[in-house]
Amino acid sequence: MRLISWLLRAFIFLTLFAFALNNQQTASVRWFFGVQWQAPMVIVVLAAFTAGCAVGVLAMLPDLWRRWRLTRRLAPLAAPLPVTAPPTSVLPSEFSTEHPPRVGP
Repeated sequence: MRLISWLLRAFIFLTLFAFALNNQQTASVRWFFGVQWQAPMVIVVLAAFTAGCAVGVLAMLPDLWRRWRLTRRLAPLAAPLPVTAPPTSVLPSEFSTEHPPRVGP
């Protein structure tokens, strides 16, 4: 399983590396008011991916904070469950000491 994991990681790395080598030409991003940014296409794609991840995390934060506050508020109300011993079997099992010895070869 570890070998498959490392092979998958190597495949992903080599694919991204080949993508970076194939997209070295300059790309220009035009903003508002005539502002323009020029960088290799790989950097532009990486910046767009990073910005998308940041927006996604920021969009999740209010819900995470609300759930965190709710669990902190409800934690004292949750009583711990009593620890009980597992039920013992009344019937003799196949592996108990009450099993008679085998007869024969």
